[in-house]
Amino acid sequence: MAKSPADNGASAQQRRLQMADIARLAGVSTSTVSRALAGSKLVNEETRQRVMELARSLKYSINIGAQNLRLKQNRTVGVVVPFDTNTRQHLTDPFFLGMLGSLADALTEQGFDMLLSRVDAEELDAAAQPFDTGRVIGVILIGQWRHHDQLNQLAARHVPIVVWGAQLPQQLYCTVGGDNVSGGLLATRHLLERGRKRIAFLGDVNLPEVAQRYRGYCNALEEAGMAPDAQLCVPVSFLPEGGADGVRELARRGCDYDALFASSDLLAMTAINTLRAQGREVPRDVAVAGYDDIELSTYFHPPLTTVRQPIAAAGRALVAALLEQAEGRAVVSQQLPTELIVRASSV
Repeated sequence: MAKSPADNGASAQQRRLQMADIARLAGVSTSTVSRALAGSKLVNEETRQRVMELARSLKYSINIGAQNLRLKQNRTVGVVVPFDTNTRQHLTDPFFLGMLGSLADALTEQGFDMLLSRVDAEELDAAAQPFDTGRVIGVILIGQWRHHDQLNQLAARHVPIVVWGAQLPQQLYCTVGGDNVSGGLLATRHLLERGRKRIAFLGDVNLPEVAQRYRGYCNALEEAGMAPDAQLCVPVSFLPEGGADGVRELARRGCDYDALFASSDLLAMTAINTLRAQGREVPRDVAVAGYDDIELSTYFHPPLTTVRQPIAAAGRALVAALLEQAEGRAVVSQQLPTELIVRASSV
């Protein structure tokens, strides 16, 4: 809904009051605050950092990016991949590389450049710094991790941000993501239809997207009149060795299982290698399904059954939503369909 002139006037007045508050607390003039927020080189770095920290603490809406977009002065979008010390997932992860390629293509189609950065997932507010300083018109973040509240705080101070991830309760920010519940359901239902009765699950259910995949796994079991077995659910990180760790943990627990659903393709592949080292054959002894459909899954031995994430569509949807936000228009979260790709690892 468009704002009335009165609304715009009230908003401008509020911004002037906030700028005056920042100036008073920083011990500088309002003109210095204005220059600092605009990234002017006339303001020294120490003063600029002090002003920026005060602006963030007061949830001041720094709208330089949107202004530059309207003036056609800025054609750059920030893309941020958080670094989480708990998962330690590398930027070289094939899923990240596929998503970055999709975003680069979508941005090029729209005539925009991409500024790529990594930030500590515990300090996601740093993801907004390129926007706060006017270097980018908004931010696309790949992954929520465990930081829903921090993302809500960024949205509350009107940073244009779109997140690749799951839709969650009380969400203020916009997400674009695959239908993880459906994906988990499709993979597990397929394994059940192949006659498998004891299906293990590998993944960290504290991560929103993995939790939804696990919900789909549970739904499929319940459809078949079976209850999830906690002994068959192994929390592992997204690092490639997580698959090997999960298979070894199942052996340590003495679990009997004839199928395995891993929450990423890399986990599934290292799980298969470990099963082979244990003398178990895939799919004869254990049928395996992964998640993502990275390119390598086609060429792995055996070729991997997996849930395909809509990577190409995701890049276009993330960019479109971000550009709408940067122009001041409301956007809604989107859930993209997932698809089961059946290959030799499960049949």
